[in-house]
Amino acid sequence: MSEFSPAFPRERSGTRWQTEVEVTHGIGLHARPSVAFTRLAKSFPCAIEVAVDGSADWLNGKSIVKIMGARIRRGTRLRIRAEGARAEEAIVALGELVRRNFDEDRKHGRPDGRPA
Repeated sequence: MSEFSPAFPRERSGTRWQTEVEVTHGIGLHARPSVAFTRLAKSFPCAIEVAVDGSADWLNGKSIVKIMGARIRRGTRLRIRAEGARAEEAIVALGELVRRNFDEDRKHGRPDGRPA
């Protein structure tokens, strides 16, 4: 049984965990959100990959170059998968970060995450 939020949708396939989340941040993954995502991803010892809008191509979720280069905009569906130690914890944490608009709402005081 998982110790993480039961409301957070995720699935397991062998030793790999996966989730899907929609980017709702006002302008998507620009520099700050990309840094927040990759920094959090790097804090886990497992392999983390991201696929954008149903693409068959998986990007290294710990690479700022790959994440920023994907030009992920608002409304984009991200599939996040992780394999290895703490994989389930990683996808839950990353998925929740995306859902919280990379915590930029709190920084700027606007619901869409854009500066005032």
